[in-house]
Amino acid sequence: MQDIIRTRDLAKSYANGHPVFSGVAIDIRSDERVALIGSNGAGKSTLLKCLIGLLPSSTGEIATLGETFTATPTAAQLNRLRRQIGFVFQNHGLVSRQSVLTNVIQGKLGLPGSWRAWHHSTARRQWREEAMDVLSEVRLADKAASRADQLSGGQAQRVAIARALIRKPKLLIADEPAASLDPATGRDVMQIFSDLAHEHGITLVYTTHDMDHALNYSDRVIALKSGGVFFDQPTSTLTRDDLRHVFHS
Repeated sequence: MQDIIRTRDLAKSYANGHPVFSGVAIDIRSDERVALIGSNGAGKSTLLKCLIGLLPSSTGEIATLGETFTATPTAAQLNRLRRQIGFVFQNHGLVSRQSVLTNVIQGKLGLPGSWRAWHHSTARRQWREEAMDVLSEVRLADKAASRADQLSGGQAQRVAIARALIRKPKLLIADEPAASLDPATGRDVMQIFSDLAHEHGITLVYTTHDMDHALNYSDRVIALKSGGVFFDQPTSTLTRDDLRHVFHS
């Protein structure tokens, strides 16, 4: 298996010089599902965004999907990274007045010929077929013609997953993807997310503050605490007590 993400001596500080984290050295391999955990303010979302070039790091080196950079990637590197990454955030970011099908096809934006992805009526037939395929995978093919603002929160997040999958990414990045959902819906969304990443051979890195989401849907857990990596272990070796130490003194 190849390295998808590698960092060495990575550090990030706020503008006032206060450190967020330092000395972070991690290696994430292809096909892994990695939960990045930590209490509020531990820096997990900041680290996630540094790994993919959305935030500048302060010191250290990052290599993601074959692109090596310090601080920030070049514009060309960032463009190449974005073509290989699917994103799902807590706020699903769907276009409320557009159909579910159009929202999924818009996952193609930024790829070659993507002007056609603004609406399903102008999209290539192959893209419409791919959109229906990924909607089937998230169990929402029957909602293709519905407007996005007619969906429940869990359905909207599943559409966001489909929109990320249609890019055929090598890496899926999810920042608290189930945080705004009720517990049962959150479990359903995380199960779909984790299963599809595994089935498609996509590396998945997600942040969460939910111990069950970390233990049940990942192969590995990286915990941040006190400005650094507290532990980095296979999920199979961890218990809820291990994770409690991350969130409590």
